Amino acid sequence: MPLRRFRLCFLACAAGVLIAGCGGGVYIGWGIGDGFAPSVSLAVSPSAAAPGETVALAAAASDFDGIDQVTFYRLDGEVTTPLAALARPPYSLETAIPLDASGSVSYFARAIDNSGDRADSNVVTVSVVP
Repeated sequence: MPLRRFRLCFLACAAGVLIAGCGGGVYIGWGIGDGFAPSVSLAVSPSAAAPGETVALAAAASDFDGIDQVTFYRLDGEVTTPLAALARPPYSLETAIPLDASGSVSYFARAIDNSGDRADSNVVTVSVVP
């Protein structure tokens, strides 16, 4: 009987090595995210404003797992400035054009789903008028 158990154990181990060697196998554990990024888009109104004036940002975000939060950002050259994070819809924000702004000001939104996956919206630009 011990030889029979040895053979069964040997065959089971050999099968495991073969499966692992060909990239197969069993994965047990948890990772971050479900691998599916949420969908997010951003709109701004008006598309032109003077420094100090208010613009409205509205994001649409969805994911089959649900949305944990949407964060709005302003792009200042190479610097990304967070403006606000919202945990539930409507995902909208009113923000003032910086007093020192000239040319244009850009914004985007980042959505994070309930699995931890994230996605960035399109960048919207507001023309700064004198």
